[in-house]
Amino acid sequence: MKVRNVRSSDYNIIAPLIDEWWGGRKMAAMLPKLFFVHFNKTSFIAEKNGEIVGFLIGFLSQTDRNVAYIHFVGVHPKYRSKHIGKRLYQMFFQVAQKNNRNVIRAVTSPVNKVSIAFHTKIGFKIEKGGDKEVDGVSVFSDYDGIDQDRVLFIKEIDLM
Repeated sequence: MKVRNVRSSDYNIIAPLIDEWWGGRKMAAMLPKLFFVHFNKTSFIAEKNGEIVGFLIGFLSQTDRNVAYIHFVGVHPKYRSKHIGKRLYQMFFQVAQKNNRNVIRAVTSPVNKVSIAFHTKIGFKIEKGGDKEVDGVSVFSDYDGIDQDRVLFIKEIDLM
């Protein structure tokens, strides 16, 4: 498997796959092309034999100089459980460290139990203080818009 930075042209390949990779959930609108254009130094593509099998879109916070944010991650369904997501996260952590960012943040939907399990397994903590709980998990209502509740994650990493 090869991991490289995203290119703006990758958007045209990934965009049509997003809803399919998410089992029909309408997710593509959450990942506009601007992320592939403006955040390519902090975002990655995983390829196997020339086929895109995963991606991570992240950026360095402009507001908080200690924070790096993972916006969107996807792994092709037939390549899940092969540590591709973990590898993409490790690449992002390295970029964060090189840029003196020791706090990594991410969010997911409370219905995405696989994402919640993955994040906690690799050391993210679920932020407390949400205004409700879903299955015992702290949730922030309307975080990404009306009826767009989210689970917030935080992970501290060591700087190099």
